[in-house]
Amino acid sequence: MSRLLVTGGAGFIGANFVHYWLRHYPHDRMVVLDALTYAGNRASLAPVERKSNFRFIHGDIRDQALVERLLKEEGIDIIVHFAAESHVDRSILGPDTFIETNVLGTHSLLKAAKKTWIDASHVPFHRFHHVSTDEVYGTLAPGAPPFCETTPYAPNSPYAASKAASDHLVRAYYHTYGLQVTTSNCSNNYGPFQFPEKLIPLILINALQGKPLPVYGDGYHVRDWLYVEDHCRGVEQVLRQGRVGETYNIGGRCEKTNLEVVQTLCSLLDEMRPRLDPRSSDLVSYVSLLTFIKDRPGHDRRYAIDPGKAMTELGYRPQESFESGLRKTLAWYLENENWWRSLLDARYEGWIEAHYGAKTTNATPSLLS
Repeated sequence: MSRLLVTGGAGFIGANFVHYWLRHYPHDRMVVLDALTYAGNRASLAPVERKSNFRFIHGDIRDQALVERLLKEEGIDIIVHFAAESHVDRSILGPDTFIETNVLGTHSLLKAAKKTWIDASHVPFHRFHHVSTDEVYGTLAPGAPPFCETTPYAPNSPYAASKAASDHLVRAYYHTYGLQVTTSNCSNNYGPFQFPEKLIPLILINALQGKPLPVYGDGYHVRDWLYVEDHCRGVEQVLRQGRVGETYNIGGRCEKTNLEVVQTLCSLLDEMRPRLDPRSSDLVSYVSLLTFIKDRPGHDRRYAIDPGKAMTELGYRPQESFESGLRKTLAWYLENENWWRSLLDARYEGWIEAHYGAKTTNATPSLLS
């Protein structure tokens, strides 16, 4: 039986991982540590809260004493580190929080793990798994090969820079102190429980409310999309089979422009929740709400991940296509309206209005076809 500490387990990917792991390993001990910032939602863990092998701790990863106590008290032998500030737009406006959480927070966890597992207890088998992003590699030109594990780091946003720094710290604790670590860098995730500041839930919720669907620039920024359960499966395979000290890229091999994502989402939503024009009562596509806005500073043009190493060494394979994963995602949001409506408070609405409201540009009609 494994005993896991999952940081950021009330966030989007963390909550999905908790559900995934307990579904596949129902007898393992699961402890979640989460600060419950704006993007953390304890309601996402409601289905497992009453399990005898589950424990939730409201706390900060920068609290080294707390982490050390949990590691000892619970006999933790695996840390899965999801906790992070992750929204590029917010990092542009307020980078300090990203340094404090992503860099200093990760370092605090590493210090606690080293002190508990190596300095004090000499736990022979342990694992510190660090979850990172493809954004540390920078941007790709059209036609350039996807990022691999040996691609040089070239972060272009404060968020990406903070994650790059944390990646390097994890690597250093392996090479310097012998902490048994692994790192995974993933592409853009989507799925249930995602806070509606990210592209897919933002577009979906705006569409359901008849609000503009904001797309940066010309809409041709490319991302590699990964259904969140496929990511969780990849992390599981790294934990079970990955070599200590190694990094594994986990991607979906699914490159889409932002415009393609929005158009596909609108098409599926037209099918799953048809929209009536309030003026004529005729059916009208959600894509008519698409609105192009001023591009954000330093916006990377393209990301793409080569998951070949994980496929070869671990047998990793994404199981969802973009359309099948997106269909599951939309179905979850349509069935769990109470979950996302509870997030749309005045603070959220103020952020959306301040960030997107003043940036509208004229859409190019040819892009809407």
